[in-house]
Amino acid sequence: MDGGGGGGAEGELTAQETALYDRQIRVWGVDAQKRLSKAHVLVCGMNGTTIEFCKNIVLAGVGSLSLMDDHMVTEDDLNANFLIPPDASIYGGRSRAEVCCESLKDFNPMVRVSVEKGDPSLVDGEFLDKFDIVVVSGASLKTKLFINDNCRKRSKRIAFYAIDCKDSCGEIFVDLQKHSYVQKRPGGDTEQQELTYPSLQEAISVRWKTLPKKTAKLYFAMRVLENYELSKGCNPGETTLSDIPAVLSHRKDMCDKMSLSESQIPTALMERLLAAGKKEHPPVCAILGGILGQEVIKSISCKGDPIKNFFFFDAADGKGVIEDIPPPPPTAN
Repeated sequence: MDGGGGGGAEGELTAQETALYDRQIRVWGVDAQKRLSKAHVLVCGMNGTTIEFCKNIVLAGVGSLSLMDDHMVTEDDLNANFLIPPDASIYGGRSRAEVCCESLKDFNPMVRVSVEKGDPSLVDGEFLDKFDIVVVSGASLKTKLFINDNCRKRSKRIAFYAIDCKDSCGEIFVDLQKHSYVQKRPGGDTEQQELTYPSLQEAISVRWKTLPKKTAKLYFAMRVLENYELSKGCNPGETTLSDIPAVLSHRKDMCDKMSLSESQIPTALMERLLAAGKKEHPPVCAILGGILGQEVIKSISCKGDPIKNFFFFDAADGKGVIEDIPPPPPTAN
């Protein structure tokens, strides 16, 4: 990864860093820790899920972490965001990014944590060039597509992640573009591997009838919900159970278009997603944030098999599922 960050001269770890990160260096090695100490991460959207991720990578020793979320803290934010003190005299009139930034600095003073003011839906490519990793949460489909597209247009590789928690359900999307990494083989040998990822636009444009029957139902349900929100021009989490008739009608239209049985997207699952609104279930946030932290460290260190390209979690059955959703086949000229 490019860029400055932690570490001493010529990227060597300082004695202080070596001592602090001793245990994890034994797990993933000095080279991986050096890469981590030079990496720059941007998180757009501070909520219960992303703060779990931020805590994990700050403790791991990332080079720098920038937070973007200008929304003022409200009492509702206290439900899942443990970085916000439950004291209105502390958080009153301050943005989520500002309050979370202050708390995260206490976790590891060797990591630079800062606030980036602005609207994620308006970030330009030049701004993104400062980062190696971009994480987006709580954003509209339009904003996620916009940021992912901008990441792909840059001359340097910028890894993109979208993560969202809907109460007891969660989704992570990963786009590492072209990613080379070292895979550990049975017997202790290592082998160089390379993966090519589809963009978010490609991964949600594949015809559903071409996907395996065992594809996670959450993949389809999340697409229905985000498309409905997009069609209505509403922000994520603003839909409620009262929208269920319109959402089910939208589900039927999408299934007809995609030649998929509606039974693949259970009504009970759609009701749970709608009832969730913006609510996050803290234990699910911890699971998603832990998985994302692990994946970002894999991406930076180029060690270990990364998720390609969706991860779903549903507390109803306690299962985490990885889905490799391919891009649509090229259209004939």
